[in-house]
Amino acid sequence: MQRSFVTALLGPTNTGKTHRAIERMLDHDTGAIGLPLRLLAREVYDRVSQKVGTERVALVTGEEKRVPRAPSYWISTTEAMDTEREVDFVAVDEIQLMEDRDRGHVFTDRVLHARGRKETCFLGSLAAKDVLFGLVPHATLEPLQRLSRLSHAGSSTLKKLPARSAVVAFSMAEVIENAERAKARGGAAVVLGALSPRARNSQVAMFQAGEVDTLVATDAIGMGLNLDVRHVAFAKLRKFDGQKIRELEIAEVSQIAGRAGRYVTDGSFGALSPLALPLGLVRAVEQHMIPPIRRVRYRARPSFGSLAELVASLSEPMRSPWLIPAGDVDDVRALRMTSALAEVRARATTAERVRLLWDVCSIPDYRKLLFESHVSFLAELYVALCDHGPATSPFLAEHFPGLERDPGSADDLAADVDTLLARIAHVRLLSYIAQKPIFVRGASEVAARAAAWEDRLSDALHAALVARFVNAGTKRAALPTRSPGRAAPKSDPRAAFDVPSPSPSSPFASLAALRSKLDPGSVADLRDGSAADLVAAADRASFDAFVVTNDGAVLLDGENVARLVRGRKLHVPAFRLDVDGDLRAGEKLVLERRMSAFVLDLGGSFVKDFVPLPPDPSPPLRGLVYRLGEGLGAIVESEARVEIAALTAAERAFLEERGVVTRPGVWLTDVSARGRYLRAVLVRVHTGFDGPAGDPAWASRQAFPRDVSPLLYGYWKSHGVWVRGDLAEVPAEAVRQVRDRPSAPARK
Repeated sequence: MQRSFVTALLGPTNTGKTHRAIERMLDHDTGAIGLPLRLLAREVYDRVSQKVGTERVALVTGEEKRVPRAPSYWISTTEAMDTEREVDFVAVDEIQLMEDRDRGHVFTDRVLHARGRKETCFLGSLAAKDVLFGLVPHATLEPLQRLSRLSHAGSSTLKKLPARSAVVAFSMAEVIENAERAKARGGAAVVLGALSPRARNSQVAMFQAGEVDTLVATDAIGMGLNLDVRHVAFAKLRKFDGQKIRELEIAEVSQIAGRAGRYVTDGSFGALSPLALPLGLVRAVEQHMIPPIRRVRYRARPSFGSLAELVASLSEPMRSPWLIPAGDVDDVRALRMTSALAEVRARATTAERVRLLWDVCSIPDYRKLLFESHVSFLAELYVALCDHGPATSPFLAEHFPGLERDPGSADDLAADVDTLLARIAHVRLLSYIAQKPIFVRGASEVAARAAAWEDRLSDALHAALVARFVNAGTKRAALPTRSPGRAAPKSDPRAAFDVPSPSPSSPFASLAALRSKLDPGSVADLRDGSAADLVAAADRASFDAFVVTNDGAVLLDGENVARLVRGRKLHVPAFRLDVDGDLRAGEKLVLERRMSAFVLDLGGSFVKDFVPLPPDPSPPLRGLVYRLGEGLGAIVESEARVEIAALTAAERAFLEERGVVTRPGVWLTDVSARGRYLRAVLVRVHTGFDGPAGDPAWASRQAFPRDVSPLLYGYWKSHGVWVRGDLAEVPAEAVRQVRDRPSAPARK
């Protein structure tokens, strides 16, 4: 295989690095991107899905997997990247994290080993330039300039901060203190690394929609999330890094301050009084003068011949002056502590058992209690896996109390912020182990239950954060106008939340238990959640859960979501949202992205089995698949004679294996009843014409609209009769019936 062309897209924040990488990936047939945060991976997944449809995109993180039948593009966290998977394009984001004490060895491994067949992109700060070219000498540098200006605005009290400000602190206590103080200016959204993605999304959406003007966050906002922040104010310049309290480094301040400004909108940074930023630090941030990284963390890939061999391989010396040992990060510490236990050593006697032990020790410590407690759980899990195979319900019930009860129960939801955060961390641990069938029996079912549990807790946490940090008297907290026909009596504020009680399994049950416990006085702080529940359900639901009616309405669990309307092309319908309720700006964006991906999948369903194409497909094959897509899975041989003649035997076999059927003069895909129904819907949306009534096996030309080819409905012509694509022949009697029938005017 030829060496991959390696490009380094390096520059400060807001240079469009991730956008460029996505565009380059989509220029290839297959690709993969590794990102530093689960939330950022989800954001990129949504963006790519909006361009190509979810049938072509996979999302893989430690706690979530969305993998369609044959994805072309893989979006994952850096840790979850599969460096053995062959794709045309690979990108790794934020490579300056190679220096990080805890995760750096993972990023270094990806820089050394992750390659696309044709192109590889490394994204990050210019501070990583020297070390990157030391490790990958043949890389090509593409330096990028910031798209907007970043300037120092001095110190200010929290009350006098400009609109759209983010206050950055470095401990839970400091975040809570500043969020409480921000209530005087209408309230604040809160972003912490400990929040679940769903709760963090809800908080960010509240800020993005302008419902609050202040965001209070830890350095969790520093990694590429798209936020409409105009000013960043540092509450402190010191942080606890897991070992000691230290001053922030210039690179950290620059990364966080760089969140201010978006695209070509200028941004500013400063400090909360009485703190003032040193002049040298200000100049370095304004001029993007970040000290170069001299060495990065490294760890050799593990060997599993024996327990001793595994431990030794993780301590293998480096062979480059750019590399320093990763040290005892959590998985190595867990390995040392578990392997010291007699019951573990007695079982780790084969290569398979040693690999299993390493997989167990790689489980993250989400709960952040005593590390010894985490190791104790790992040891119990390993012994159970060795003795009994994947964990079953009794083991899970013992270690994850609450899994067996209704995830939306009052015991889960009626809690304060700290308790909800602890419970979410507990569920995230369950979600992680449930992603691997080697850990859990019936893993997909357990993962679904864990996800539902986390969703309910996340909704309760978001509501608790709003109740605690958003001023109920502010204009933005008022209830929005309700839809016609759904007004509630003004005498009872609780009546604003009167919605039908959903079943526990319904995706719209997420806030029902919480609403039932709200005091009448607190209801005014919130709004009708039915539309928000629908957005959350649509965001998580597979596209198989959506129903498209024959007039183009898109439903989820009987609720209106959107309506298909005429688009620029027959196979690419447009849509308009059709939600019964009020959507906030953040929710509208989520639903628009989801529906954009859905309509692409809908129109592309007739050629989805051909994607991805074989490696290095010929132009004739590409042309035929494109024609099939535009024609709703139908092409006329006479119009594609050149492409068909140029196909190789292997390419013909590829098409036949994926369901192309040939009829006299015609090629068709998806000749099922569902395919015919979907064709009729798309034609009706685009032209306004109905197809043949009753889905007949054969019909005359007059049964079809005059200006629409019957091919678009999945019919082919034989002896003057139009025959359904799933039928290879038409009886002679049918031909006579159609020919003898009196002529009728063609349908309009």
